[in-house]
Amino acid sequence: SYTIEMGPKGPLWQESPQPFSCNIEDPTKQTKFKGIKTYISYRVTPSHTGRPVYRRYKHFDWLYNRLLHKFTVISVPHLPEKQATGRFEEDFIEKRKRRLILWMNHMTSHPVLSQYEGFEHFLMCADDKQWKLGKRRAEKDEMVGAHFMLTFQIPNEHQDLQDVEERVDSFKAFAKKMDDSVMQLTHVASELVRKHLGGFRKEFQRLGNAFQNISQAFMLDPPHSSDALNNAISH
Repeated sequence: SYTIEMGPKGPLWQESPQPFSCNIEDPTKQTKFKGIKTYISYRVTPSHTGRPVYRRYKHFDWLYNRLLHKFTVISVPHLPEKQATGRFEEDFIEKRKRRLILWMNHMTSHPVLSQYEGFEHFLMCADDKQWKLGKRRAEKDEMVGAHFMLTFQIPNEHQDLQDVEERVDSFKAFAKKMDDSVMQLTHVASELVRKHLGGFRKEFQRLGNAFQNISQAFMLDPPHSSDALNNAISH
């Protein structure tokens, strides 16, 4: 069960009784089926056990989908996106690891998501046979979607119906505005990246060439030129 408390600003989730963190390290290229299948494995070590387990991206993806299925009233951030090509390039592996760390930090710090039995199974199960059994058990969980609300322990204080409805309406407006704003910000940022890789890049190259010409001009007057300034301009 998951407990909701009344805080100074309204209802909130009760903090996890056993807060913990989790390290994701050592991405390693692995093979199976005599080298037919290749993948990257990550060493995942929760602080409250200190025992590492090894997980592939597909295991993170399984956990993400279970969280979405069970906790429909909680925002679960996306995993880093899949990539068809260049999956084993060093830059891509390092970037994915950093994003998985950020994702995991959110999971472990959330008072509800961090207590999910499927998450605990993901962090602690090191045996392949037990992994499959726990995986099936999580997939058969009936307390998902709207049924998840049956697991709530709610405050005993009387709640004014009008106040509750106003809070819900206010949050709906906030959620929609936030979603629209993030989508707009993502679109604008993507456009800016595209321009920096295309048109802006050419403009910066032109600007750089102009500065280089100035440096070359200074070099034509040795008595009054400054090597430090020329080096800075032509760098």
